Amino acid sequence: MNTWLAVFLGGGLGSVLRFGVSRVVLLLAPRAVFPLATLVSNLLATALLAFVVLRMNDQLPGRDPLKAFVVVGICGGFSTFSTFSYENFQLIRDQHYGLAIANILISVVAGIAVLHLIARTP
Repeated sequence: MNTWLAVFLGGGLGSVLRFGVSRVVLLLAPRAVFPLATLVSNLLATALLAFVVLRMNDQLPGRDPLKAFVVVGICGGFSTFSTFSYENFQLIRDQHYGLAIANILISVVAGIAVLHLIARTP
């Protein structure tokens, strides 16, 4: 498969996954002020990326379209820095400073922790 097509298809799938996670989180926590859906999506995308890059990279030699499909396409469509930035802007604008700081710290620390855990798992 062409690498460009793989990224295109993976991006679409990742975006649908992101939308699905948002819907589920909204059903479970409809009044949450904290941007939980973005956090969950970003951490799941980070875990998937870490698994493929850190755990499976050696098992996928010469499979560039497949890696591009998952890493660039799915993970790129599933995670979102723009939404993360906008939601933090909204929290700050609405004077939820503690929630904004918590979101930034939790997102960054948890993302790195997920990568670390997957990298260290035998």
